[in-house]
Amino acid sequence: MKKFLIALYQIFIFLPIFAIATIITALTVMIGCTLGNNRFWSVVPPRYWSKLACRLSLCKITVKGREKLDKNTSYVFTPNHQGAFDIFLIYGYLGQNIKWVQKQELRKIPFVGKASEIAGHIFVNQSSLKSMKETITKAEQELKKGDSITIFPEGSRTKDGTMGRFKKGAFIIAQQMQLPVVPLTLNGPFNVMKIHTYLINPGKMELIIHDPIPTQGMTEDDIPELLNKTHNEVHSGLWDIYK
Repeated sequence: MKKFLIALYQIFIFLPIFAIATIITALTVMIGCTLGNNRFWSVVPPRYWSKLACRLSLCKITVKGREKLDKNTSYVFTPNHQGAFDIFLIYGYLGQNIKWVQKQELRKIPFVGKASEIAGHIFVNQSSLKSMKETITKAEQELKKGDSITIFPEGSRTKDGTMGRFKKGAFIIAQQMQLPVVPLTLNGPFNVMKIHTYLINPGKMELIIHDPIPTQGMTEDDIPELLNKTHNEVHSGLWDIYK
């Protein structure tokens, strides 16, 4: 009965409201970034859109460690990737101006793909080495503007809730730019909407912001150690069911 009621709620309340909010937000971002201040319009409307998505999911949200961040500092955020609601949790509750490094396929999503492009988010073709290099260059350009970037080092979302191996891209950017890496631990999105499903399972979601890891003075030789340290920090915050 509970699943049936949730399905009805999702079909008749969640989806219509979310779809309308998505279109309005995307159009607002496109118009605002074209005619006005990109740093405002690329961040504020999506932040409220993300909070709306989290609230519509009927989930309890917990955020820990936001006081560790300085709004005037650029960071490279490296969260684990649990599910579709990762983006809403980070975008809505991190409290930083961020640009996403995201898969090329997301550019094809109606309204959202074009809005993301205009807002300055970074698309990457993971099958192309040239594209990966271009991604690093674009990310560095955005960081020079004073924004931060968010990259899922696993590359794709988990299939069973546990963390996968981290790839080097985020850490190469952080080392080259000498910017702090901030490990983020996400708990809950995996259960709220599991991979290959579209049914919401209301529950708890948690965002843990760990201490920034400085990279000043690091060289390419230090990247593997930086990667491992970040992986361990993210893993340390996971709920036991995901370890």
